[in-house]
Amino acid sequence: MAPSTPLLTVRGSEGLYMVNGPPHFTESTVLPRESGKNCKVYTFSKDGTLFAWGDGEKINIINVTNKRLLHSFNLPKAVCLEFSPKNSVLATWQPYTTSKDGTAGIPNLQLYDVKTGTCLKSFNQKKMQNWCPSWSEDETICARNVNNEVHFFESNNFNTITNKLHLQKISDFVLSPGPQPYKVAVYVPGSKGAPSFVRLYQYPNFDGPHAALANKSFFKADKVTMLWNKKATAVLVIASTDVDKTGASYYGEQTLHYIATNGESAVVQLPKNGPIYDVVWNSSSTEFCAVYGFMPAKATIFNLKCDPVFDFGTGPRNAAYYSPHGHILVLAGFGNLRGQMEVWDVKNYKLISKPVASDSTYFAWCPDGEHILTATCAPRLRVNNGYKIWHYTGSVLHKYDVPSNGELWQVSWQPFLDGIFPAKTITYQAVPSDVPSEEPKVATAYRPPALRNKPITNSKLHEDEPPQNMKPQPGNDKPLSKTALKNQRKHEAKKAAKQEARSDKSPDLAPTPAPQSTPRNTLSHSTSGDPEIDRKIKNLRKKLKAIEQLKEQAATGKQLEKNQVFSAFFTWACSHYHPS
Repeated sequence: MAPSTPLLTVRGSEGLYMVNGPPHFTESTVLPRESGKNCKVYTFSKDGTLFAWGDGEKINIINVTNKRLLHSFNLPKAVCLEFSPKNSVLATWQPYTTSKDGTAGIPNLQLYDVKTGTCLKSFNQKKMQNWCPSWSEDETICARNVNNEVHFFESNNFNTITNKLHLQKISDFVLSPGPQPYKVAVYVPGSKGAPSFVRLYQYPNFDGPHAALANKSFFKADKVTMLWNKKATAVLVIASTDVDKTGASYYGEQTLHYIATNGESAVVQLPKNGPIYDVVWNSSSTEFCAVYGFMPAKATIFNLKCDPVFDFGTGPRNAAYYSPHGHILVLAGFGNLRGQMEVWDVKNYKLISKPVASDSTYFAWCPDGEHILTATCAPRLRVNNGYKIWHYTGSVLHKYDVPSNGELWQVSWQPFLDGIFPAKTITYQAVPSDVPSEEPKVATAYRPPALRNKPITNSKLHEDEPPQNMKPQPGNDKPLSKTALKNQRKHEAKKAAKQEARSDKSPDLAPTPAPQSTPRNTLSHSTSGDPEIDRKIKNLRKKLKAIEQLKEQAATGKQLEKNQVFSAFFTWACSHYHPS
């Protein structure tokens, strides 16, 4: 039987309701519309079969398949909800409060048995950050960070702490996805000159000096983000500092580290300086994409050796999103950027489409791997709220705009387990749509009054660098294939090695005859007898040699800076100038 279409849940000033997914986009009867503005939170279970929401008085759970109400819990202040991976437990969190006399408040983190509706355990959890316990995918173990320790529970028995991972001042931890053996990555911030570090452990082997599977330390880290790949074989660590001491960035300084469970670790070398905006694993667990560098930002795919596989060039982007099947990658510029998207076939490194989702604050792939959701939500933006459903070929299939006096707060797809929707062949032709296409509004640059009646000059502050398979090649305007690119890199490496060997030869050896392409105006090596003239001739000879190097770089497709071109032209003109 074909899988059902994912539902779309919408929460805003018009209430809470569900919409049927593509191709119908009609309001669903699974959840009767909850009118009003009382709903503060909702969530689906991992497989999408259960749905929980708060109506301002109670937390309700329904079965999406048969629309039956399962439980209601009297939690009017709850603002966070999360199901365990196999739908056994619902975790709820509400702000922690203390009494006026300073005594400890009542526990604010509750764990409910979804089957019986009973409260399994209550904890004190003061901070909203990392409030939810972490389960393994089979719910065999569950972990919480408590007073710089990681406490482990087994089989959802929260009355007994089975194991503890104790390191001085553990700040964060992440459980690995997938089945046994379970692994955990922990982060300990540095102090008093000692570096910060991330360590990988295999549960329950935490004791002993050699218990860690891998360890990576670094000095520049006020906080880290740890990303496991799907097969739990490696972790990517984005280490960030709050302040960039060099003064080069407002966003602090970031570095990207790779740590494997076999003990290997490395710093991922990023060719362009600047912030790291986003890093994401492919679902294959064999490669990852990083978006980095001062605007226009670069995007590069790396393999497990941290070597670059493909360079997408530069552009206005700050986010990357792999499709659920891992065969399509979207590079996008949201937030303070214009919402330009690039949709790539990452098997053939071919551009599929370049849609524009202006003012978008949210992006999500549909579980079917074909459709995309973009939305403009409050409070990030309080005007032009609404959402759009796209096909990855760039067609807008459905659009909803919130009335001018209303707001959209949250919108999301119903999740499905992996493998429910099979991967389909990628198409490059835009699918038909009944929604009229909108041309994105192009904001004209400000022009001072003195220039408004004069011709507009097309000048750019930055020249965008094209993707590596679209760079112009000498005598060939067609993009190169992957094999041709590999052969070209080998040829360039051999050429550079030969030039280096020639430069290392002894100066008393006979010089090789100059090639026929040597310019006729090359200055003689003979001296004039005047030291001042000889010095000028020597400097001019250096500049002419630099021009030849720039010509070789341009011939290989390297993008030259404008100041390099101008300097080369000026030097060439000077060498050809002969006063009468």
